[in-house]
Amino acid sequence: MTDIKKNSTEETTAISMEATEEMQKKSDEIIRKLDKEATTRTFSGFMKKFFFALCVLVSCYHLYTATFGPPLTLIHRSIHVSMMLIMTFLMYPLCKKDSFTKPSYLDWVLVAASLAAPIYISTGYQGFVERAGNANFMDMLMATLLVILVLEASRRVSGNVLSILSLVFIAYGIFGRSMPGMFMHRGYDWTSLSNHFFANTEGIYGTSVSVSASYIFLFILFGAVMSKSGMGQLFNDMALGLAGHTKGGPAKVSVLASGLLGSINGSAVANVVTTGAFTIPLMKKTGYSKEFAGAVEASASVGGQLLPPIMGAAAFIMAEMLGVKYSSIIVWAAIPALLYYLGIIIQVQLRASKDGLVGLPKDQLPSISAVMKTRGHLLFPVFFLLYMLFFSGTTVIYSAVLTIVVTVITAQLKKETRMSLQDLFAALADGAKQTVSVAIACACVGIIIGVCSKTGFGLTMANTIIALGGTSILFTLVFTMITCMILGMGLPSIPAYIITAAIAAPALSKLGIPPAAAHMFSFYYAMFANLTPPVALASFAAAGLSGGDPMKTGVASVKLALAGFIVPFMFVFSPQLMLINTTFLEGAWTSLTACVGVFLLSVAVEGYLFAHVATWLRIVTLAGALGLMQPGLLTDAVGIATLAVVFFIQKKKEASLKTSE
Repeated sequence: MTDIKKNSTEETTAISMEATEEMQKKSDEIIRKLDKEATTRTFSGFMKKFFFALCVLVSCYHLYTATFGPPLTLIHRSIHVSMMLIMTFLMYPLCKKDSFTKPSYLDWVLVAASLAAPIYISTGYQGFVERAGNANFMDMLMATLLVILVLEASRRVSGNVLSILSLVFIAYGIFGRSMPGMFMHRGYDWTSLSNHFFANTEGIYGTSVSVSASYIFLFILFGAVMSKSGMGQLFNDMALGLAGHTKGGPAKVSVLASGLLGSINGSAVANVVTTGAFTIPLMKKTGYSKEFAGAVEASASVGGQLLPPIMGAAAFIMAEMLGVKYSSIIVWAAIPALLYYLGIIIQVQLRASKDGLVGLPKDQLPSISAVMKTRGHLLFPVFFLLYMLFFSGTTVIYSAVLTIVVTVITAQLKKETRMSLQDLFAALADGAKQTVSVAIACACVGIIIGVCSKTGFGLTMANTIIALGGTSILFTLVFTMITCMILGMGLPSIPAYIITAAIAAPALSKLGIPPAAAHMFSFYYAMFANLTPPVALASFAAAGLSGGDPMKTGVASVKLALAGFIVPFMFVFSPQLMLINTTFLEGAWTSLTACVGVFLLSVAVEGYLFAHVATWLRIVTLAGALGLMQPGLLTDAVGIATLAVVFFIQKKKEASLKTSE
């Protein structure tokens, strides 16, 4: 029996490692091409040791301030941004032709310049605060230097899109008198505008950097510690054991593993290449097309950022912007996220049935009991974190620090997950490095938010959206959706959400939609910009791994994620889906009808249920699905009746086909 288990394990390893080298090369190429955030230098010798020590020091600073309290607000945020800028100019080359092994002289000059702002604020803090709104020459000089450094760092980390967008907003702030119609404002000189970015908490050192310096850093560090302990392997093995043997199993493995990992790492493209290198070959091997295999991975990876408890760090920003507890965001996001993944799983199952696909041999897959025995204890920190957030009454920051400590202790319980001191330091270094891209994006987006607050652009945009939508909430939601998806194109998820929330969410709130639903609506469509052509970074990354056509993969991704495109409309019209102001029975009924609606929608998209669904019946099915997504007893009755009719017709058709055979 032992030999059989050993053989099964070896075969499982063979499956998971199939074409590893080729897929790794593809992954590296895709990251360099699409994921600007991952294109970093590789150091050696003294520079490697120096940078490693710097990263560990940065993590220790944030752990210390989280445990014992930070310095004064502006000083703490300026130190955080300065650390991230220094790491950026050391990690990221100026351009593709620049050295990828050592920083240039210019990089060292920028590193030195990055120290200027925190030193200037710290040494003359009282005078700096007293001059707020009345900047002198040195204030303007430091503000200008900070803006230039942030824009350049953002260009290196995230590409040109966010930096160019920030420059456009700066130009709007300066030349407001020349703007047409309702977009015209008084206009501000550079001294006033730059001081707004620098000398208060509404610009670069605003809410987004505050969250980056506390919650985001700590939870990314938590993810790095979990990764070092083997959490990624646990998720993959659990997904294989649970779903690998079922019909279309590898696709379900992709959905489960990508969703779990995506919630932690917060980058759709990084999630695609991490889990996709393992799952896409398995999906193709069992018969899924290249485009569909890539689409499954892309849609599941993007959805990870919608999935509690961590939601790719965006949940912390949302909690801060709404002024609510982080645990509230988790509750609000839970059912919509599950509906999103339910839609993908159902379509995967229907496609497997339609194409006659099977799962992987069960004797080649890890058993759940063996997986849990080896690595199951790693789930304890996750449950501990949820307990701390919901029941302990402590702050999120303290909960995060304590969970990191618990994770390290828990990992020591088994030999397979035990972390050495070197592993712990490596996790601290990885946490700091992984935070850089998010922190720089948060700093750069502060420029945009600063212009919006200074000029009232957010309110102007909200009025424009409402004017376009007229008196119809539905049309207003559609225009908001389009706005969010356009603004989210080519941007990392965190800045995409912050910008869309600042511009689009006020429009929905003015129509009486609960702020929580308005922000979640904006968040969903900012995330989906990663899936929708023509700028579909997650879909294109998945296509690079699968060898499929990028645009076809993008279209297939949208079809798979279609439930996610409709779910935001559902929770706007029916806040009970987010468990807002509702009883248990109302929430349960709304969730049940929504699940049935997602099922009908999946049938309509795939055109299959027991047998191929006729075109006219697909249209009826789609109508029934939309009916269930609109709250009300009448629409629910119509939707459930549609389900019964479709089920009866398809069962009869299936029986007829079996008889004819």
